[in-house]
Amino acid sequence: MTICQRIAELQAQHHESNLHKLKSRITLDPMKPKRRARINELVRIIRPCSNQSSLRLVFALALVISSFTVIPHAMAQQKKFSFADLTKLFGEWRAFQPPKLIDGVPDYSAPAMSAQHRELAAFQRRLAAVDTGGWPINQQVDWHVVRAEMNGLDFDHRVLRPWANNPAFYVTVFLDRSDQPAREGPHAYGAIETWKDKFPLLAERAAEMHAALQIIPKLLEQARKNLVGNGRDLWIYGTREVREQNSSLTRLASLIGNTSPELKSDVALAKQATDQFVAWLEHAAPSKTAPSGIGVENYDWYLKNVQLVPYTWQQEVALMESELARAHAFLAIEEEKNKHLPQQSVVASETEHTRQFNAAVTEYMFFLKAKEILTIKDYMDPALREQIGKFNPGPREFFSEVDYRDPEVMRTHGYHWFDLAQMEHEPHADPIRRGPLLYNIFNTRTEGHATAWEELMMQAGMFEAKPRSRELIYILVAERAARALGDLRMTSGEFTLERAAEFTSQNTPRGWLSLKGSLVRSEQHLYLQQPGYGTSYLIGKKQIEMLLAARKKQLGDSFRMRQFMDSFNAAGLVPASLLRWELTGELPEDVRRMLAPH
Repeated sequence: MTICQRIAELQAQHHESNLHKLKSRITLDPMKPKRRARINELVRIIRPCSNQSSLRLVFALALVISSFTVIPHAMAQQKKFSFADLTKLFGEWRAFQPPKLIDGVPDYSAPAMSAQHRELAAFQRRLAAVDTGGWPINQQVDWHVVRAEMNGLDFDHRVLRPWANNPAFYVTVFLDRSDQPAREGPHAYGAIETWKDKFPLLAERAAEMHAALQIIPKLLEQARKNLVGNGRDLWIYGTREVREQNSSLTRLASLIGNTSPELKSDVALAKQATDQFVAWLEHAAPSKTAPSGIGVENYDWYLKNVQLVPYTWQQEVALMESELARAHAFLAIEEEKNKHLPQQSVVASETEHTRQFNAAVTEYMFFLKAKEILTIKDYMDPALREQIGKFNPGPREFFSEVDYRDPEVMRTHGYHWFDLAQMEHEPHADPIRRGPLLYNIFNTRTEGHATAWEELMMQAGMFEAKPRSRELIYILVAERAARALGDLRMTSGEFTLERAAEFTSQNTPRGWLSLKGSLVRSEQHLYLQQPGYGTSYLIGKKQIEMLLAARKKQLGDSFRMRQFMDSFNAAGLVPASLLRWELTGELPEDVRRMLAPH
């Protein structure tokens, strides 16, 4: 039977009075492009069959659609998902994501990880079933954030497998606070963050630390069975991080002192287990010969589906090369302009450090308020002042070379401390944004904005009275671009970690990122473990600048930086690409392509 004959038959069987009933059986969702395309194809096919009026043609079309795509009444009446359903799913997802515990010890064994990966699929299906059509943009953004987190766990199981490839994954003792919402890179569940503690510990906290320290020997014993990877750089540099845990435990023992014999014994056993683990890693090291980078194809998937970055590896290489050239060129111009000015002096004593760094916070906060850059909150000054640190006579690492010449410069990057203080004092009303996103998905917002803020504040006039400090801004950009290129070329397999460190050192101005220091290699080691982190500083910076430009274009002369920053801060720590959508109300084309299904 031809399609035209089928139309004639259906017209004979149905009277036009049944049209309303028929329509109720058909769901034409404009957000489903495949269904819309099929309908358009039917129109094209049917049009030659009919010389009837347009009304009868539409009736015939409806009948044909109903005969092929009838949707059961029960499905048409099913409950529409609400944002509350998404937040409920989010809570269940977050409860599922950590590994299962056996006697308090996280289970990263191969069977446990295989089981978790299988069970993940059910959460992904449930999320995919959520129809966000008609939701406000901020809620659609949340859906994509949850999807990215689930993709992050999937990528961990398929590609990174840190529990099997990365010895540093099993480092769990941290004495210093990260400036990020969650510690950078992948780490085993149950970290001991001692920077939060005041010694001597209260009884309740001492009991918690006792339990946490007792896990370390058992976890490291399990790690010997789990670690089967062959990536040389991850193994060699991961071993160094494990060895540093011994130093952290020594410092922890000194903090505990003689206040708790039980904790002191726990630390001693953890140190012994750490030393034995290091010995095991070193014994296995000669057999580790493979590259550690994940490859360009995997990296591109991670950018699109986890980091939510609208670029590919190749595009990021081009952007980083451009930024490196720009930074060196602008630095040359600044140095030429300032050639008759004296060089900046370097902080040389504890007294000078205390005075200059506190003065830098005061001057910076005054500048932000006087220029109406953003709304000043009571917690901002204390949060920044608390992190000025102590004087270090040397040798200085890269950021100290900058900091000790003008402490105000790095206070701009210290926007991180504003972010963290806001999370503490003004927790987000949205439960999905209230805490840190998993897999460092926040980094284009946190690292990207802090990096952009350095140059934005320079353009706002912050260093007009200190021309040499403008040079420092371009030195910072150059270092970020150089290390990002090292990161990208480790990913592709072009560089080993050592070659990436050499490249970064060679392309950082003034020799301030020395191969004799530890920073240049520790940064590259982080980027090898956490794809997308090394590029997030400048990629995020670019996204923030695009957002700022778009809002200025939308608002014209009514644009005000303080209002912009207030809405920016209120949105929370979500990927910068999604902020471009949420804060403009318009979906940028590059972000649309990134969010589109494969």
